Amino acid sequence: MPTISELFVYPIKSCGGIALREARLLATGLEYDRYWMLTHPDGEMLTQRAYPRMALIKVEIGTDMLIIRAPGMSELRTPLDAARLDAPLKVQTKVWRDAAYGLDTGDTTAGWFSSFLGFPTRLLRFDPQRERQVDPDYTGSVGGATTYFADGFPLLVVGQASLDDLNTRLTSKGAPSISIDRFRPNVVLTGLDAYEEDYVETLNIDGATQAEQGVQLQLVKLCARCPMPTVDQQTGAPNPDWPNEPTDTMTTYRAKRQFDGAVTFGNNALISSGAGAWLRVGQEVEAEIGFGD
Repeated sequence: MPTISELFVYPIKSCGGIALREARLLATGLEYDRYWMLTHPDGEMLTQRAYPRMALIKVEIGTDMLIIRAPGMSELRTPLDAARLDAPLKVQTKVWRDAAYGLDTGDTTAGWFSSFLGFPTRLLRFDPQRERQVDPDYTGSVGGATTYFADGFPLLVVGQASLDDLNTRLTSKGAPSISIDRFRPNVVLTGLDAYEEDYVETLNIDGATQAEQGVQLQLVKLCARCPMPTVDQQTGAPNPDWPNEPTDTMTTYRAKRQFDGAVTFGNNALISSGAGAWLRVGQEVEAEIGFGD
């Protein structure tokens, strides 16, 4: 039976992730996932696609603060609770074409990120008084869904066997293997065949005890990949000897006509039920497979 082997959250969009043994599942995704986002002063979002150095910004979830570190920088802290921000400016921004709503975390955080990245930068915290709707073309099965600063969906699910297969293809051509963090999943599963998550429609996860509610996830859209997986999350740059990997390799077998030839890796998911429950590494998962009509 498939099993949750890893859980990740990425508190600041496109910055370093955190591996967790357990994570609370909310209607918007895992708790603290993409609650913050870096922007230009005009509110335009920043991502590793254009600024791979963002990968070097690492975070830790403290008791009541988000702790932020980067090479050559002093430690920075900002409140986890948006209510603790001091009269924050409300900012309307966008995640791609979707309107999103943030609270500016202030000049101290802006100065820190501007110094590290080398250009004017602001840190927004998603405004918990607002909602960002997921594309309704994919939410009919759950009656609507919301998320924060994620690209488009509350969760990304990836099978470990898919990464193993990709690494076999990479090493067979002399390229180095890569780690799962290149693809920034929230939930990693073992026990599926390579790319079997492409065909999973529903994941059901029982509570650890009778008192804990179960979880149902609906997998609704394959994740089309931009060049971001070429960025080594430890160096903040592509491998100079293989700067276009793994994209070049995936293009040979993962290009999808329904995505205009884009390569896919992983499957985006919605929370059908179980918001408030905990997901834990080691939990068994029942996967319902569908192959279409």
